[in-house]
Amino acid sequence: MTSEPSAAPRPAPHAEAGAVVLAATPIGNTEDASPRLRRLLAEADVVAAEDTRRLHALAARLGVTVAGRVTSYHEHNEEARADELLDVVADGGTVLVVSDAGMPAVSDPGYRVVARAVERDLRVTAAPGPSAVLTAIALSGLPTDRFTFEGFAPRKAGERSRWLGALAAEPRTMVFFEAPHRIAETLRAMAEAFGADRPAAVCRELTKTYEEVLRGPLADVLAEVDARAADGDGLRGEICVVVGGAPAGAAPRVEDLVPEVLARVEAGERLKSAVADVATAAGVPKRDLYAAALAAK
Repeated sequence: MTSEPSAAPRPAPHAEAGAVVLAATPIGNTEDASPRLRRLLAEADVVAAEDTRRLHALAARLGVTVAGRVTSYHEHNEEARADELLDVVADGGTVLVVSDAGMPAVSDPGYRVVARAVERDLRVTAAPGPSAVLTAIALSGLPTDRFTFEGFAPRKAGERSRWLGALAAEPRTMVFFEAPHRIAETLRAMAEAFGADRPAAVCRELTKTYEEVLRGPLADVLAEVDARAADGDGLRGEICVVVGGAPAGAAPRVEDLVPEVLARVEAGERLKSAVADVATAAGVPKRDLYAAALAAK
């Protein structure tokens, strides 16, 4: 009597089947890639990458073969492509979302596909890992119990001044991103908005060979950056700026609150309403703030 051959066992579905997975990639040192990231790169049905060339280069350094379909997913197409990716998830597939470095959705593509997945009641999870924001604040030497991530400062001088002015009374430690060719002008604007003595740290090339952290009052850090630029050796690479929050109990100056008022007016709010809200929150006279805002318009 002959027995029929048994069917080949089906492979067990991996834990992320039917889900969008936001996966953190190394911000500099390839050794920071987690085993989970390596597995996901090899197993995911679709890998949505901010830059497909960088994704393939990372996979090569990790010795991983990406078996799934690789597609571009960046700031210019993320909203249009979100449903296409989520259709894969709805059919039980795994969509891995990765940015060039760090955690997707944090100043990188990813937010829109998550928001749309929530609307469609589809599963979203994360494979956490390297983060420039957390690394910078941990190395800064500044308070880490409360902090806020503010991203890149506006490029235009006037907008940057108003934007930073609105943050002058922020009590939490602040983390910013900045490009090397704009770091000096941004630090100069920060010194004007926050005060030259406000403590800060400029962190560059985090986890890389030439990692460096410049710490001190904004005026001193700016002087160091200016001196290096004059010597032809300006700061290079990826840069995070960490700035201490406003001192506890320090009463904000009326002129420091004007940028916030003007920003709210530009967004469509009436001047009197903006002045009333900002003045009440800051504890300054409405009449003084209104006069200062009128003079600045």
